[in-house]
Amino acid sequence: MHPRRPEGFDGLGYRGGVRDDPAFGGPFHARAFGSGTDLGHWVTTPPDIPGSRNLHWGEKSPSYGVPSAPTTLEGPAEEPFPGGGDGPRPGPSSEQLNRFAGFGIGLASLFTENVLAHPCIVLRRQCQVNYHARHYHLTPFTVINIMYSFNKTQGPRALWKGMGSTFIVQGVTLGAEGIISEFTPLPREVSHKWNPKLIGEHLLLKCLTYMVAMPFYSASLIETVQSEIIRDNTGILECIREGIGRVIGLGVPHSKRLLPLFSLIFPTVLHGVLHYIISSIIQKIVLLILKRKTYNSHLAESTSPVQSMLDAYFPELIANFAASLCSDVILYPLETVLHRLHIQGTRTIIDNTDLGYEVLPINTQYEGMRDCINTIKQEEGMFGFYKGFGAVIIQYTLHAAILQITKIIYSTLLQNSI
Repeated sequence: MHPRRPEGFDGLGYRGGVRDDPAFGGPFHARAFGSGTDLGHWVTTPPDIPGSRNLHWGEKSPSYGVPSAPTTLEGPAEEPFPGGGDGPRPGPSSEQLNRFAGFGIGLASLFTENVLAHPCIVLRRQCQVNYHARHYHLTPFTVINIMYSFNKTQGPRALWKGMGSTFIVQGVTLGAEGIISEFTPLPREVSHKWNPKLIGEHLLLKCLTYMVAMPFYSASLIETVQSEIIRDNTGILECIREGIGRVIGLGVPHSKRLLPLFSLIFPTVLHGVLHYIISSIIQKIVLLILKRKTYNSHLAESTSPVQSMLDAYFPELIANFAASLCSDVILYPLETVLHRLHIQGTRTIIDNTDLGYEVLPINTQYEGMRDCINTIKQEEGMFGFYKGFGAVIIQYTLHAAILQITKIIYSTLLQNSI
């Protein structure tokens, strides 16, 4: 009985179309293989595909016929196939753990900035626009007390009102920036090879973005400071309707003391651009310091694998935290003036931040930004610009605690996986 494979079959020549036929240009010279080493010349190893056969990055597929035990071949012996029974099956890939951990860390920071900190934002804005207030709430202790009073008299909704509108304002800001940069030559990002012209065009893009989002920001401000006692159950898109109505002059009736949007452009754009510049500078400085510190620790060869993985995620989060904190603290007086100008003439009724119950109307009559600054300085003193500053302390203390807890959890997971 003849074998199914020709005696001179070597794989490569057979696929090349050379056979023992005169039509192919001559007889095929057969080559016998009598040892196991010749077998490797015609048996090819499939290419390595990342993620296939439970392989880790940097590993190769085991060659055909390679035993599980180390042999006398030159070079380092390859490990047996991970699915074999000679050794334990490896655990989850550390790269996948890093991806999930990085996503979780970023999500925890985003959740803290926009959800857990919202009660502090609500009370901070109410204190800023309350020119009647005798208690300025400069420390976190009085802020916690007044938060408890609001929650007791009005329920938890009193501290979480307007949270949906804040997300809408962020979405409008990002969308407006993307659309403007798409249809204009204004750059959305600044490269490392920057020049004064490029910086000016980038800041001009930011100015136009804040101008587009300004009416929606004003509507969101009203939702966050309006008292829950007299507030109707508005929909989540009420902020958009109010913003458009503010632009075209329709919607809820306003008093004659309402400042036109044209007079609000300068303080709004000034606050937004200064906040962006300060936060960007602080972020770059903090990142530079942290990277230099990490580089020095790596040179000293005293960094553990866990610390190396932590250095890949937390410096940027710490830099963002420091940038937001510094910009909010520096621009807090300007933010107080901005909120009072936006809320004037909107017939908004806020909670009494002195007692924790009752409501107060907003009846200011500022003629503009300069008049507002002079009036606050004369009637409320310099600390009048910092009303509700204790809420900022609580907000960033909570944010720092969440970052620290997240870092501890991440370190524990890494130590268990290594």
